[in-house]
Amino acid sequence: MGNKILKNSKAEVLAVEAIARVIHVVHGHRVMLDSDLAFLYGVETRALNQAVKRSRKRFPADFMFELSREEILRMSQIVTSSSALKFSKRVHVFTEQGVAMLSSVLHSERAAPVPLGSRPSELSLTSTGI
Repeated sequence: MGNKILKNSKAEVLAVEAIARVIHVVHGHRVMLDSDLAFLYGVETRALNQAVKRSRKRFPADFMFELSREEILRMSQIVTSSSALKFSKRVHVFTEQGVAMLSSVLHSERAAPVPLGSRPSELSLTSTGI
């Protein structure tokens, strides 16, 4: 029993670390890219953005915003996990409130709230300063 608890807590720590790596600071807000959230929720980025478009009124500017072309290019130099990012025409980023709202509009089994540092002691965030 104790070994199972240890495995679960290790998996949780690894999950938190994985999420922490895809959190960026843009315009002074901690945000996650639409493509990273789509991966976490197990949906295509296109499907995530379509769900947001259908429920646009639920995503005010402090929940989600679109990056400018210059911001996309700067972000593509920092985000090494996605080489396709610099070729993207539109990239949306979501604040913690936007991530929480996504879980209510996505039709995915994994669409549960993804915390952006709800437990500061577990997340050590580094600012990319975009």
